[in-house]
This record gives sequence, C-alpha cells and structure tokens, in this order.
Amino acid sequence: MDLVTLDLTTAHLADACIRADIPVRTVSLTPVIPGAKTSGRVLPARHAGSVDVFLEAIERSEPGDVLVVDNDGRTDEACVGDLIVLEARKAGLAGVVIWGLHRDTQDIRTIGLPVFSLGANPTGPLSLRDRAPEALSTAEIGQWTVTSDDIVCGDDDGVLFVPASDAGALIEKARGIRDVERAQAERLRQGESLRGQLRFSEYLESGLTFREHLRKIGGAVEE
Repeated sequence: MDLVTLDLTTAHLADACIRADIPVRTVSLTPVIPGAKTSGRVLPARHAGSVDVFLEAIERSEPGDVLVVDNDGRTDEACVGDLIVLEARKAGLAGVVIWGLHRDTQDIRTIGLPVFSLGANPTGPLSLRDRAPEALSTAEIGQWTVTSDDIVCGDDDGVLFVPASDAGALIEKARGIRDVERAQAERLRQGESLRGQLRFSEYLESGLTFREHLRKIGGAVEE
C-alpha cells in the first residue's frame, strides 16, 4: 500500500474503515518533514533505553517496511535520532513511526526519510529499562497493539493502522470515496452548494441518519 502511488490519504482510508466496519486505529503523530507520506508493513520495536532493539528490528526487516517504535508515548526523552533514521533508509525502509519523541530534526529532514512522532526533544534515552519479551513482535501505539500483520500509513493528518488482510478491499473503498469527494469539490468550485449536492433539505425530512442518507444518494463528506 503506497499512499503516494495510490493518490490516497489517511482520511480516505479512515473513511473506508468506517464504511467497512473495521476499527479506525489512528494516532495523532506529526511528520518531521511537512507533507511527507509513508506506508508499509509494520516493523515493531519496543524501546527500552537502547537503540540495539532498532538495529535488531532493521536486521530482520524487508524493503518497504516501516519501523514502528513504541516508547510509551514518553515526552521526557527522544528515542530515535538521525543515525537510526539513516540506517533505516539504507536498509530500504519506507519510514519511521514513533510513539514518543525524536531528535536531530535538521539532520532527519536532510536525510529525507518520512518520520512521524509526537514531537522533538534534544535529550536521548534517560535510562535503561527491562526489555519486554515481545519487543520485536508487537508495539503499543496509543491504545492500539500492532504487529507485522498490520500496515501503517502516515501523512499530515496523522497515522493509521489497517490489517494487511483487508488492505485491498479498503483501497478500493477509499478510491471510491476519494473520487466522489473530488467530484463534489469540483461542483462546489463551479458554484453548486454542498447542501444542494447532498440534497440536504430532503435529508432533513427523511428520518434517516446523515450517513444513511449519504449512502442512499451516493454522496460523501464524513465517511
């Protein structure tokens, strides 16, 4: 799943998850390089105060994977810097997603590999902790547990995880939603109101929920 090649956004995919009744697993992470996009198989790594876990994860990676780092959402230390990002790029990874902080922002931007995090902090790891047995098999990202059976997608709106087994169907739904929304946007530019396109007065008298009404008429705005 390549967001750039497919010309899809995490918003399109999130709406597709809603339509397919698949849990919408999102976290509000920000790209270090504004406008950056990433997507690929989850390569999990739980940080415990040392970068060795990242190197071990990269050692067993495949090109196109995305390193997904679990640092418990900590905001008192950064756990990924420029050297790990450079190593990830050299190994052919598609990006790095951090449930925590990064540092070496300027160098990471120069490297160019998409990196998503909660923000930056100049200090590195503050202490060594016990490494979890599942450190290389699962990652806790916000309220979600992700594994290599998941695909991660990230852009300016944040990061989304989807089951790899459902990716094909979700892409097709996301394409349909994208195309409808683009057509609606063009009609708006041509002077036709969104309320008119969505037959809003009809909805007000229908007794349906707005999503039921949208599905009935083939419109899109919220999923």
